[in-house]
Amino acid sequence: MLLLITVFLSAGRFLLLSQLPRQADVIIVLSGGPGRLEKAAELFKADNTPYMMLSNSEEPISASGDMLQTAIALGIPPDAIITENIAQSTYQNAEFTLPIMKEYDFTSAIVVSSDFHMRRVKFLFDRVYKKSGIELTYVSSKTPYNSKRWWSDPYSRETTLIEYIKMIGNVFGYNGPESKKALDQIKSWFR
Repeated sequence: MLLLITVFLSAGRFLLLSQLPRQADVIIVLSGGPGRLEKAAELFKADNTPYMMLSNSEEPISASGDMLQTAIALGIPPDAIITENIAQSTYQNAEFTLPIMKEYDFTSAIVVSSDFHMRRVKFLFDRVYKKSGIELTYVSSKTPYNSKRWWSDPYSRETTLIEYIKMIGNVFGYNGPESKKALDQIKSWFR
């Protein structure tokens, strides 16, 4: 019983992962959440890297427009931006950025996503990049997610459940758009 209580209480904190930024060839920014691009711009301006790769760069994310337009509005020079426009999932972010990394002969990257999303990001990127020889550092952007009391508000509760469902799906090979369809089906059972 004590083990179950411990697992329940620490479920939110387990999702969080952020490493200290270090010098890298490129910052890979995943679409899908507020604050990610701003965190990447902060890292870029701190001279952690000379390039920024936007995964799913055509996704609208701000009043400035899509990721590319927003990055430029945040002061990132257009010639420092590399775009990937196909990814529709976290797995595909990893899958479609890897060939670009190889094309540019990059050997290191900082991967930026939301704080609650980083455990799964690391799991998927480590799996896809496993034999690439590319060193990845994971740096998260802050969100309103309450990891210490994830059950106390609807946003944190739903975020926790969705991340664990997706993580379990990823472990069993459900990746990409088909996993999103399965998640939508599961979510409909609880409505």
